[in-house]
Amino acid sequence: MGKEIGSDGFTTDDFTRFHRRLALETQHAHDAYARGEFANEGLLGGFELEAWLVDEQLLPVPRNVSFLERMANPLVVPELSRFNVELNGTPQPLRAKALSQLESELTTTWQQCLRVAGEEGSALIAIGTLPTLREADLSLANMSPFKRYAMLNEQILLLRGGRPLNLDIAGIETLRTTHADVMLEAATTSFQVHLQTPASEAARTYNASLILAAPLLALAANSPFLFGHALWHETRIPLFEQAVDCCDPGHPKHMRVTFGSGYLGSDPTACFAENLSNYAVLLPFEVPGPRQAYAHLRLHNGTIWRWNRMLIGFDEQQRPHLRVEQRVLPAGPSMIDMIANAAFYYGAVRMLAGESVAPETQLSFALARDNFYRAARDGLDAQLDWLDGRRAPAGELLTQELLPLARAGLTRLELAAADIDRYLGVIGERLRNRQNGAAWQLAHYAKHHDFFRLVADYLDHQRRFMPVHEWPI
Repeated sequence: MGKEIGSDGFTTDDFTRFHRRLALETQHAHDAYARGEFANEGLLGGFELEAWLVDEQLLPVPRNVSFLERMANPLVVPELSRFNVELNGTPQPLRAKALSQLESELTTTWQQCLRVAGEEGSALIAIGTLPTLREADLSLANMSPFKRYAMLNEQILLLRGGRPLNLDIAGIETLRTTHADVMLEAATTSFQVHLQTPASEAARTYNASLILAAPLLALAANSPFLFGHALWHETRIPLFEQAVDCCDPGHPKHMRVTFGSGYLGSDPTACFAENLSNYAVLLPFEVPGPRQAYAHLRLHNGTIWRWNRMLIGFDEQQRPHLRVEQRVLPAGPSMIDMIANAAFYYGAVRMLAGESVAPETQLSFALARDNFYRAARDGLDAQLDWLDGRRAPAGELLTQELLPLARAGLTRLELAAADIDRYLGVIGERLRNRQNGAAWQLAHYAKHHDFFRLVADYLDHQRRFMPVHEWPI
């Protein structure tokens, strides 16, 4: 979905040809995995960070076209709206000082973005949902001028028969509204963590990622407000699921944004077969090239937004590899917080994926999914079911069991001891203070009752590169 497409419209023949190519590539991926053709060594980590451009009044400002021209940095690319951009990190082998290298690159790119935005009288902010956002900002006039976004909106509305999108979120308060297009998605900015894994370990890693999604989300929640309402600690979750809901109301399993339909078995490419069987093609753009390039499979996969997503990529020798995209994390609050979240994930998922008794045999998929939505609603206070059959608050589970597990995993990966101490120290202090981004925002608003002051203080703390557990109210 990150690449521009070349069509101004689609015909029935376009869909037929695309689906034929998609079926061939899906079968090829299955066969190639069975033949051992996917890369089976190495662990690499990377990220994508979505951010907001705001003006001097701390309102979204639609300037990403001129901003990106001035940036001229291939790591910084457009997003759905004109007031969002995406920062990418160079994948790093998960060893030695990989974590501090990821943070250093992110910080360098971020500081360049701040300078360029400042030259235009704007600022850049990384936050899950922007408290000063108005629904009127999410108009097609503010959609980035790229064909893929216009066509995506057109196809989703066609599948809905032209019906508006209904937003209905009941949390601390309740928000109900209707919206005519997919621009609601632009309100959900995230920090997406990638983990390339040996093909033989991909299914176990994916399943462990599903199990970790709930505690990870509780740990990192940073999106409590939307359109002036306090909703879930991580409002991004229901917002994104409803923002691109193009399924038949009688077939919820075909929703484009979901926790998924189940754990993977021995074949990690089964998720691509599910994509082929269950999801309508949205962007039938035919790409020249051999089936082993998986161009159509990857494009179709990019229009199905599971909260954990299996991806196919290629290494320097053009061998295909598998990686898990952990999509549950919100953007922000600070650079070190985000890398600390990634470090926690890398360590914990490595340990869970390597357990002699697969954790997916100990926690049902239904419970993992229920955990996820409870964590999104209640953050660190969410009651989570765990592998030993007990139920505990997320904060307690993270402190007592998962933080030591993450440390063991990072140590097993032979990451630098100073990095392990630095990033997991941030996680430990956040848990000790019970202050993630959502908790800080809710407490700040409860004290000051001013969204603009909230965003101004948030932006100031973020610019000082302070971890959120140190932020004053």
